[in-house]
Amino acid sequence: MSRYATKSRLRKKQALRRRRKLIKAVKSFFLILCAAIIIVSAVFAVRSGKELSKSIKYPVEYSDYIVKYAAENDLDPYLVIAVIRQESNFIADAQSPYAGGLMQLTPLTAQEFGGKLGLIDYNYMDPETNIRIGCFLLRTLIDKYGGEVDTALAAYNGGPANVDTWLADPAYSSDGKRLDNIPFEETSSYVKRVNNYMKEYKKSGSLE
Repeated sequence: MSRYATKSRLRKKQALRRRRKLIKAVKSFFLILCAAIIIVSAVFAVRSGKELSKSIKYPVEYSDYIVKYAAENDLDPYLVIAVIRQESNFIADAQSPYAGGLMQLTPLTAQEFGGKLGLIDYNYMDPETNIRIGCFLLRTLIDKYGGEVDTALAAYNGGPANVDTWLADPAYSSDGKRLDNIPFEETSSYVKRVNNYMKEYKKSGSLE
């Protein structure tokens, strides 16, 4: 075999080795690229999942109505949100045996306080109307109990007649204005849950 043929074969082998190295490098690059894409996608998926979980855990609907009627009644909008979360979980057509709507108003309560607001021919199950009446009711109760929000919440759940009885009993109120403890477990738990929801919603910045 001539020297030129030997050199030609050597060059071909070298070219083949370079080609194999190039193919190997390209494969490695694509593997690294794919891994990077997977990692980035996973990070975004985790972040999106956290945001979705947060929005599901602390849902807010009808925020325009909440802000509007909270302001009209000098209420903390987060208090209204917390009450709605506890009462109906933002389900507008939620019904219980005695009450309905976002803020779970009884027909008699809706009629009484809707009338005080001057409402005529209204549907208290309508989201805006329900929130409007519910906020007015909350404000009325807070004023009735001297600004004691927890006492007003107890009345919202357990009824003013029960709360008035408890306030008159030294076993439940030491000053006749504030409830030291609530004898109805349902009402006691209700007040605690509303307060907890209010704190969590404020942390989540749900109205921002």
